[in-house]
Amino acid sequence: MKNFEQQWSIDIPLDGLQVLRREHPEDTIIQIGDVRIGGECEPIVIAGPCSVENEEQILTIAQTVKQHGAKMLRGGAFKPRTNPHSFQGLGEEGLKLLQIAREETGLPIVTEVMDPRDIELVARYADVLQIGSRNMQNFPLLKTVGGIQKPVLLKRGMAATLEEFLLSAEYILSEGNPNVILCERGIRSFSDFSRNTLDLNIVPAIKHLSHLPIIVDPSHGTGLRELVNPMSLAALAAGADGLIIEVHSHPDESITDAFQTIGFEQFSQLMQTINHFIEWQKLHASTTTVY
Repeated sequence: MKNFEQQWSIDIPLDGLQVLRREHPEDTIIQIGDVRIGGECEPIVIAGPCSVENEEQILTIAQTVKQHGAKMLRGGAFKPRTNPHSFQGLGEEGLKLLQIAREETGLPIVTEVMDPRDIELVARYADVLQIGSRNMQNFPLLKTVGGIQKPVLLKRGMAATLEEFLLSAEYILSEGNPNVILCERGIRSFSDFSRNTLDLNIVPAIKHLSHLPIIVDPSHGTGLRELVNPMSLAALAAGADGLIIEVHSHPDESITDAFQTIGFEQFSQLMQTINHFIEWQKLHASTTTVY
């Protein structure tokens, strides 16, 4: 029986793709300020609200997640919503509030860009540009972020195959930007109890096929705050280079994605467990690498 690398090669040629480990054997490590993602670096946690709502909210969350060990701050200023009448984000005002939070805490900022016309604006404020699931195959957007050297967090499309995910990253790399972080955020399936199915199989598969770092989003991947902590640990056990988690001071009052957003107490418990896991993993590193 063919392995997944041989199976994948049936559909597209493997030679010459920058995204592949056979073209770039060494792990890519993304440097964002003092934060390093990928390779043998310790897994990092990116945390913050789904949406930036106001200055008090983002500052309180930023200070708290930093206190508990988060290395970067996430927060949406431009929000892609299924319902056109839903809250779409604060736009540039949200970006300015993220900038204030970075100045107060020192945490680098991850925020989404949805339109090629907004890249210059978002890049002025953000340390990492996020390409969301719905835009994974927005090729003009991928090409445009590929033309700058700002790190890009590329989320997997909700119905994307492994091949499509890697080839979307290839669009960015082929335009000259090597600073790509992949993100598994769940796929649609027949599951009727969670928002998505978190496909952790893809983490060791990506590690085998590609040199790029991959992190996991257990918030969108499950859609339920009760599942965030166990799936975060499962992601790290699978070899993820980090996590991106939605956190709010009052999660039930979050304007967006309240059901999957965790509060400060749960985040504190999660970070303690993650630290214990990382220490255990260091002791047993030779037995936990599966790719």
